Amino acid sequence: MRSRDWAWWRPLLGLLLLVVVYAALAVVTAVAGVLGLVASGVDPGTLPDLALDEFTDPWVLLFLNASLIVAIPSVWMVWAVVHGMPRGWSSSVLARLRLRLLLPYTLLALVTLGVGIGVSVLLGFTAGGEEVTGPVPSFGWLLVVVLLTTPLQSAAEEYVFRGYLSQAVAGWIRAPQVGAVVAALLTAALFAAAHGPQDLLTFLDRFAFGLAASAVVWLTGGLEAAIVLHAVNNVLVFVLAGALGEGVATTEVPAGIGLGFAVLSLATMAAYVVLVARSRRRLLPEIWTAAVDLRVPAAALVPAR
Repeated sequence: MRSRDWAWWRPLLGLLLLVVVYAALAVVTAVAGVLGLVASGVDPGTLPDLALDEFTDPWVLLFLNASLIVAIPSVWMVWAVVHGMPRGWSSSVLARLRLRLLLPYTLLALVTLGVGIGVSVLLGFTAGGEEVTGPVPSFGWLLVVVLLTTPLQSAAEEYVFRGYLSQAVAGWIRAPQVGAVVAALLTAALFAAAHGPQDLLTFLDRFAFGLAASAVVWLTGGLEAAIVLHAVNNVLVFVLAGALGEGVATTEVPAGIGLGFAVLSLATMAAYVVLVARSRRRLLPEIWTAAVDLRVPAAALVPAR
């Protein structure tokens, strides 16, 4: 982002434009969704209440995912318009999404975060107070919506928080290591806060999730590992919620095992980060970037005599 024409105001302008463009696209998406349902013959009085966190309703989830997915082209547009750089610089140091890394990182996420989510659900049963009431109605449609749109929704959040906001914050700090740490802490806090009202343990769990995502971005030079971490988490949570029913806590810290759940969640995220770090020798994710050539040459910073 610190290209030859970088200026302190560019990230500010970019953030403002990102908010405006995303809000406009989200509104268009919402209107198009409602009009589509009405045109299909659905009675407007039976439309789902989008103010509710009813993530096991496939149509509510489809609307919510679609309203988040439009953040991806919003981020791409800001990179091109405000920074004059190709959209791919929001994805990785190669200025593109490295598809070859998605499958191996998915396997690493399944054996760490996936196992942790399964164990946390079992702990919820052990603590009592939860019972299987699922599968929910329209579970088949829920699966379709989750598998087709939730990975894109997860990618959209990573493009916003790690693909643009992190780089914008780090760009204001000259020391790269300090910038990376400050950006990770700030974006993790904003990421957790963006998920709405929550208790302290749930907030800290999502804060740690944001830190883990920033860590794997720094380790691999791109968003791929963070997108996979996010997508595996969300897909498993939504599928389990639909399969087990609303009586089982999957989207929040289960009652009665708060501290144990938090420790388990933190351990699985840390394990994923460690495995991603250890896999670098085998997967060889690119760390060096041609973007360094876009910075102002050192000679140009020396005043003419």
